[in-house]
Amino acid sequence: MARHDFLFELGCEELPSAAVDGLSRALAEALTAGFAGHGVKHGAVQCFGTPRRLAVLVRRVEDTAAPTTIARRGPPLSAAFDATGQPTRAALAFAESCGVPLAEIGRVTEPKGEFLHYAATRPGVPTAGLLEGLVQAAIAGLPVAKRMRWGAGDVEFVRPVHWVVLLYGADIVPATVLGLRAGRVTYGHRFMAPKPISLSTPSSYAKRLHDRGLVIADFARRRALVREGIVALATAEGGSIVLRESLLDEVTALVEWPVPVAAGFDARFLALPDEVLISTLEGHQRYFAIRDGEGRLMNRFVTVANLVSQDPAQVAAGNERVVRPRLADAAFFWDQDRAVPLASRIDALARVTFQADLGSYRDKAERTAAIATQLSPAFGVAPESAARAAMLAKCDLLTGLVGEFPDLQGIMGGYYARHDGESSDVAAAIAAQYQPRFAGDALPAAPLGQLLSVADKLDTLVGIFAIGQKPSGTRDPFALRRAALGVLRILIEGGRRVDLSATLLIAAELAVAARDRAMAGRPAPKQPPAAAESVATDVYDFIVERLRAHYLDAGRGITTEMFDAVLDRRPASPLDFDARLSALAAFVALPDAPALAAANKRIANILKKTDGADTVTMTVDPTLLVEDAERALFDGLRAVEGPAGSALASGDYAAALHTLAGLRGVVDGFFDSVLVNAPDPRLRANRLALLASLRSLFLATADLSRLPG
Repeated sequence: MARHDFLFELGCEELPSAAVDGLSRALAEALTAGFAGHGVKHGAVQCFGTPRRLAVLVRRVEDTAAPTTIARRGPPLSAAFDATGQPTRAALAFAESCGVPLAEIGRVTEPKGEFLHYAATRPGVPTAGLLEGLVQAAIAGLPVAKRMRWGAGDVEFVRPVHWVVLLYGADIVPATVLGLRAGRVTYGHRFMAPKPISLSTPSSYAKRLHDRGLVIADFARRRALVREGIVALATAEGGSIVLRESLLDEVTALVEWPVPVAAGFDARFLALPDEVLISTLEGHQRYFAIRDGEGRLMNRFVTVANLVSQDPAQVAAGNERVVRPRLADAAFFWDQDRAVPLASRIDALARVTFQADLGSYRDKAERTAAIATQLSPAFGVAPESAARAAMLAKCDLLTGLVGEFPDLQGIMGGYYARHDGESSDVAAAIAAQYQPRFAGDALPAAPLGQLLSVADKLDTLVGIFAIGQKPSGTRDPFALRRAALGVLRILIEGGRRVDLSATLLIAAELAVAARDRAMAGRPAPKQPPAAAESVATDVYDFIVERLRAHYLDAGRGITTEMFDAVLDRRPASPLDFDARLSALAAFVALPDAPALAAANKRIANILKKTDGADTVTMTVDPTLLVEDAERALFDGLRAVEGPAGSALASGDYAAALHTLAGLRGVVDGFFDSVLVNAPDPRLRANRLALLASLRSLFLATADLSRLPG
């Protein structure tokens, strides 16, 4: 069977930088899925993405799709034919839907009876005839948040489209895509090589664009060149590049022919905090900062131009002119902000709305302070320090620098607190309050910072739940999933034993009171707002589900069944949850674990079927133990109750489960020899109590009946 390379390129106006790489990958994945869906075999797939194009090259695509096997079950014979043997409407309709006369419909016998059955093999269709539909489906399915129209047409895409290349082998695929007829002509760099470039074959695409069009179409290759160029220039400047991977991605998506250029700024701006300088260079200008050998920022930076200039000095000078007023504004705000103490801004927070149904940022600060004060003993922090940090935490939102650079909130508050003479602990806590900001980010290093971060996040969580705006699907405007993970990481990795359930109830009561004050005088909502207890329970469940995802994705061997076994006990402390789960993971690796899990499952089922007697609280009567096996189990339980109880009291769940694993033999012996549901009601009740005692020991750590076994 013949094979040919396939190329699809979409040429358009400059794409959003954040979308280039993702859209090119999504396009390749969609086309690959389309080929697979039609049974078309092919070789390697390569995607391309630049500011002005998305393209996919698929190697060695078979020119004919694989034959399709069709197998359909129809109605049962009892419904397909009447009493005289004549076909019913159901039989005729089934044959019609298969596209064949009833005489060609077979029969199949299954456990449920005999049915009409149609089986056929349809030959594969030519691949060339599928390509237009595959491309159109792939474009329609791209993850574009907002599409636009242009000109007088009604086609839509993320940016206006100017050309389409669609080649299968050396031939143009006759197709119309987004209102344009496909061809073999592409275009190079907008300024350095704007003339049309004719492609003879798909395989020549990247080389022709590079040599004739001065375009490096491969995103990964272009990214590597950008990295290499900026690192080399920073080295030549006597320093090292400050490299943020997301900025590298963004710059790569902004250029088709990257040319790094070194430039500088006035050394007086080095008096600004490093974060301000870097935010100005990166956030506003997409420049890369440079540090010297001692880690200090230099008054030099690297920008990446999108063309080769005959006078690079002019390019550098132009970028220096652009960044100068930005840095001057930052210096102005820095001086102005420090003239007003943070504490004097607390009252002004009352004029800034946090959320319409929860009040102002002053209200939020007071709620956070109350939560932080309540939690302060668990973090070894003085209540006064906790309250002070919470009341000052959001004050930098009113400063000029944070207004200009929102990503510096918290960080600038820490600088201003130090300038005002606040304690170093309070200043550091304010700076760290938003940590961890993203997955894998560092946690606040100091106890007060950890406490403030947890209190602030818990207030946000319960507040947003209290007003009925919990996340749904992928929508999470308040970043509550990230907040929940941040709380969990701080409490578990920081070793903070906090009763999360009790704390959530306190926070929920504060949030519900704020909600009710904000809603006073308004028309009553259709649905009564949730009470504090309900809010606290919902937030606990939400946080625990984030914990589930965290463990299942961590590659620690934790399964859904293991997680549910611990969740059944609803541990109050995430740290305690982690300890139980770690102990359970060690337990399931023991040879006796499957049998004990099966025994727990059996005991749970037996106890569920009791006539309502409270077997869990019944006391075992040793005089009613008439079988050797039940006496052995009773003696075994008495032997392990002390060691297991001591281990449980100290939170050593691993030791407790390891001790209980020694009961495997007597448990097996009991079920092999003893009839639990004895005819004598006294013996039956006593044996149920014995099993309940056994189960309660295991339940002190986790519900083992949820494990496979």
